Amino acid sequence: MDLEAYLPSFTEFLESCPRETLDPEGRYLFLSDLHMGNGSGRDDLERNRHLVETMLEEWYLERDYTLVLNGDIEELQKFRLPDIRSAWSRLLSLFGTFDSRGKLRKITGNHDDALWECRDYPWRLYPGLILETGDDRIAVFHGHQSSDLYGKYSHMTGLIVRYVVKTLHIRNSGGLPKDARRRFAKERRIYQAARKLGVLAITGHTHHPLFESLSKFDNIRFAVEDLMREYPQAVAGRQEEIEETVAMLRREMALLSARKERRRKTQSLYGDSPFLVPCLFNSGSATGRHGVTALEIEKGVISLVYWTDGRKARPYIARETRSIDSLDGEIRRYTIHSDRLERVFSRIKLLGGELSAPNSPEALSAVGMDPEDLTD
Repeated sequence: MDLEAYLPSFTEFLESCPRETLDPEGRYLFLSDLHMGNGSGRDDLERNRHLVETMLEEWYLERDYTLVLNGDIEELQKFRLPDIRSAWSRLLSLFGTFDSRGKLRKITGNHDDALWECRDYPWRLYPGLILETGDDRIAVFHGHQSSDLYGKYSHMTGLIVRYVVKTLHIRNSGGLPKDARRRFAKERRIYQAARKLGVLAITGHTHHPLFESLSKFDNIRFAVEDLMREYPQAVAGRQEEIEETVAMLRREMALLSARKERRRKTQSLYGDSPFLVPCLFNSGSATGRHGVTALEIEKGVISLVYWTDGRKARPYIARETRSIDSLDGEIRRYTIHSDRLERVFSRIKLLGGELSAPNSPEALSAVGMDPEDLTD
């Protein structure tokens, strides 16, 4: 589905989402893709149980964050809800504490949308959420809405879509694509739509952390380019540091390239305009082998953070981090990227939207030229 076909359904979806004003002095945590199961070896969150529960209780609750759970929190495609409740009673209790303070927003994804059928579910469910700050909008949604099925049948309720899928035995409808090319296509579709509408999109779903539309691949490439520019004029000691850093980044890039599905895991969202617009953010997931990624907004600053529980962070993480905090001497919080929302929205406004054709009267007039100048 191309952008022209997808944009109406995306626009309709955003218009259906509840809205609230972003507190300029507030703190928000965006966490997605927990995939809570029954506590067994098939439960993807089990490896990070202590980490997730501790960081929520001892960091985010104590600092009065609003917890935005952005889809695929309960893994209802593999496990029964009663079994999940039994296995994760402490974590669910923490969710309840946020809710009792008016600080819980629970958005559904494709793996937990069956919660809409649950009559005794304790918390309000959201299809998505629009956070407004002045004239600017932050659209928070899981991200499976970029699939062809949800795009084509957005006028149907999620319940009907789900029954159509089950009846026709359609596999992977809106699900996390195993083919990284399709995963990239979903991200790109949201990026294009968000850029067109001038909104900042915060998603999950692909388990692929993104900050200002930049993937890990982009960040490494830009870091190397900056170091290459610095290297010729650097003093001897600094040149040695640059050499070591570039060698480390080359190793990290080699690891990315060696992975399966590498063709698109290392792709950026470039390709459809001269400038990359910082309109797409992704919180990643809570089921990583070495830790948890999340997005935060604190007093008008948006950040990508990484939590790990004492296992040594990869050299790339240690180099990129802006600050490191710790809990209990073992659990660490790395702030990897940060930017002020006002800067992000300025770039979305100035770099996004439609661009006049190079030789159109509008474009020529903007630079003080007369269209007749081209006829000489």
